[in-house]
Amino acid sequence: MASINISYLNPRTVILIGIPGLEHVQFWIGFPFFSVCLVALWGNIILLIIIPTERSLHQPMYIFLAVLAATDIGLCAAIAPKMLAIFWFRSYSMAFNTCLAQLFFIHALQCMESGILLAMAFDRYIAICDPLRHTSILTPSVLGRMIVIVAIRATVLVGLLPILIKRLHLFHSTVIAHSYCEHMAVVKLAAEDIQVNKTCGLFVGFTILGFDMIFILISYILIFQAVFRLRQKEARLKAFNTCTAHIFVFLEFYILAFFSFFSHRFGHVVPSTHILLSTIYLLVPPALNPIVYGVKNKVICKRVTQIFLLNHGSQQ
Repeated sequence: MASINISYLNPRTVILIGIPGLEHVQFWIGFPFFSVCLVALWGNIILLIIIPTERSLHQPMYIFLAVLAATDIGLCAAIAPKMLAIFWFRSYSMAFNTCLAQLFFIHALQCMESGILLAMAFDRYIAICDPLRHTSILTPSVLGRMIVIVAIRATVLVGLLPILIKRLHLFHSTVIAHSYCEHMAVVKLAAEDIQVNKTCGLFVGFTILGFDMIFILISYILIFQAVFRLRQKEARLKAFNTCTAHIFVFLEFYILAFFSFFSHRFGHVVPSTHILLSTIYLLVPPALNPIVYGVKNKVICKRVTQIFLLNHGSQQ
């Protein structure tokens, strides 16, 4: 029997099936992801309340942390509602243009997070290697320009991805084997030549994630050189302690990011495993970031305690 080739011309909707092979347990998988989203939203909202109101936190590192918190909230808002609707209510369909919008916001916010981590590494480098000039170098206007540059870079480069997808008209399927609209998952649906899309995806990934990771590593090599040149052990420990939170956040972000990035393009990972890990990569860092920085900073810890005690007292 001859096989039937079905093609779709300029599809208006796509179908997100969630996690292939795990459809029968997706309802239950939604609960831990929902819990992680709640922790991420609650933790980052608290950071956005505390940092602007606490004068002692009006420093470059915590200004960048506030931007990181806002980015993490945006990332949860971009991915969680539709993903949970798929898992709990079997709401699989999505308008094609809405899918491209989700794709743009998810990847742009990822790239913004990477850029903010680079800015935080630069702040740590100046604070440790040139502490006397720290406040004169990282002035409020410089911080503002850095944040704007990070946002523009992410918007312009990631904006190429949906634009290039829109030039594709013929698709062999409208079923996306994913829980959200990921770039390569959408591109692979096309029945046309997608080499330009693949090349652009790699270019954006390496230009942003690769560039940022290399310069963060260089920053920390220089930081460790400066720390180990300090004569007093206490001074070395204090300098290193100021970097531990950022190092932890940096490692969790980039290890998960590059695993997700390369497994989708070059690997032979089981689809369900890849989708679970890529979703964890998107949702777990936003939940961990406020916890890591909150535990490391006494002022944030104290204010969080006050907020919970105040809420507990008002309930009584």
